[in-house]
Amino acid sequence: MLRKSIYKTPAQMRLMIEPGLATAASLAAARQTLLVGATTLQVDAAAEAAIVALGGQPNFKLEPGYSHTVCASVNEDVVHGIPNDRPLEPGDLVSIDSGAIIGGWNGDAAFSVVLPDPARPELVAERQKLSDVTEGSLWAGIARLATARYLNEVGDAVQGYVEKHGDYGILTDYVGHGIGRSMHEAPPVFNYRVRPKGPEVKPGLVVAIEPMVVLGSIDTHTKDDDWTVATDDGLASAHWEHSVAVHKDGIWVLTAEDGGAKGLAPFGVTPTPLA
Repeated sequence: MLRKSIYKTPAQMRLMIEPGLATAASLAAARQTLLVGATTLQVDAAAEAAIVALGGQPNFKLEPGYSHTVCASVNEDVVHGIPNDRPLEPGDLVSIDSGAIIGGWNGDAAFSVVLPDPARPELVAERQKLSDVTEGSLWAGIARLATARYLNEVGDAVQGYVEKHGDYGILTDYVGHGIGRSMHEAPPVFNYRVRPKGPEVKPGLVVAIEPMVVLGSIDTHTKDDDWTVATDDGLASAHWEHSVAVHKDGIWVLTAEDGGAKGLAPFGVTPTPLA
């Protein structure tokens, strides 16, 4: 039996531009809806409307047993949180993960936001730094992908960035992944250093890089809903993600409207559009 290649053709990568932009639009709509007093069900509806308006479908709804457009994880919830009707409170750290499918091709991305709380500036500052470090580690990983020979160099860059900016934990039970016809494909994309080099980084590689960073212990458990993953110690977590294509002229962040230009600028990397 022939082994399926992890590398896409230029034409296939071009087909991933639309679902990537629809994913970005869904997260932009979610961000506008994330206000104190709003519910994650409202955020979910806004994200779905944005995807449908661009001719796509929410690919999370294609996961067996899941019926929402986004995963909404609040505070100690790390990933896979189910949207609900609890009003969001001041100081909440909310991670939104979303994805779109158009023409059989997928996008997947996530961001975190801390809601304002004038009464608890120290808590907000602590959580904002956690989110900022997680986001920075994502861009450090994407920047490394631009020059890497092997995929697992990404995890070295992510971990190095996190270690440089504080005493945080990087989840090891959950990692990034390849993406294409399926939302989750080979190869795994580690957010931490591992001994194997991983597959070669060359044109056609498309991966979702998604560091999950916590204030305390990396130990987690799955809640009774069989989806939500939460920290055992109840401390907050942040999650950032982008889908990135490697092509003959460089890299392009499919789930960022500017291809990743703003996020990559501090690392001296300029993304190149897919031809």
